[in-house]
Amino acid sequence: MAKSQGRVRRSTWLLTSLILIFLCVFSCMTLVYYYVNTIKLANINEQLKNDIDTFNNIKANNQSELDHLSVMYKEVEDVDVSLKEVKESYFKLAKEADERARSGANFKVCYLTFDDGPTSKVTPKVLDVLEKENVKATFFVVGKHVKEHPEIVKRAYEEGHFIANHGYSHNNRLLYKDDESFCNEILCTDEEISKAIGVSNYCSHVFRFPNGFASSNYKYKKKNIVNVLKKINYVYVDWNCLNKDSEQKYSNYQLLNNLKNSAKGKETLVVLMHDTGDVNKTYDVLQDSIKYLKAQGYVFKNFYELFT
Repeated sequence: MAKSQGRVRRSTWLLTSLILIFLCVFSCMTLVYYYVNTIKLANINEQLKNDIDTFNNIKANNQSELDHLSVMYKEVEDVDVSLKEVKESYFKLAKEADERARSGANFKVCYLTFDDGPTSKVTPKVLDVLEKENVKATFFVVGKHVKEHPEIVKRAYEEGHFIANHGYSHNNRLLYKDDESFCNEILCTDEEISKAIGVSNYCSHVFRFPNGFASSNYKYKKKNIVNVLKKINYVYVDWNCLNKDSEQKYSNYQLLNNLKNSAKGKETLVVLMHDTGDVNKTYDVLQDSIKYLKAQGYVFKNFYELFT
């Protein structure tokens, strides 16, 4: 009997031990399973967080691009509108002149323009003659010379003359090096004019190519560069009348005669002269030139007429 009870107790102890071992193993497995899944969940959460951050960055970048494109589109719209207005005003003058000529109206227009200045020896003398004759002109200034003589540009501006852009260096190799170089030549000249006349962000919107657009020099590049002018809200203007004061040495009589021959049969004149004095002293024949054109019935205007 005692032996039988002992066997029962041993069996019960063994069964209890096995149950405890099973419970321990099960608990360990449960803990391991929980730990592994906790790590996986943490990794999933981290990946999800990274994906959300990536999505937000992409969204922000795309929004930034959209905002940038929107601003660029608005700028292009503004440039197109302004450029269209400049062109319409400019060609309106030519159209009106042609209509007056066809109708027999005795009214002719002359725009005096001076290139390559300012210079200390010539430009003030040109301004003196213009003031005496009560004529307003247009000066296509070179940026580096504006920097040298800002007071002369300021005087011209304050006396009612139009200050237009002729590039910064008047060096074709620099001017036509590439689109960026060309654009910088224009904008740097505008900056120097702004400083000289005390007007912030001055822009004349009118450019003249050194040697003229019609010149064969750099002809191919000039045709392509016109698109750069459009982007910065500029048009270019050449001339249809000149006294050849920069070509070779002439007497005053010859300079005046060159002007007379060049002006024949034209109702609207855009006259090219220079205020440099490196070949001829244009100021010595300027007064006689103005008097001749007045006698022929020309009314003098400057490029402010493009914007009124």
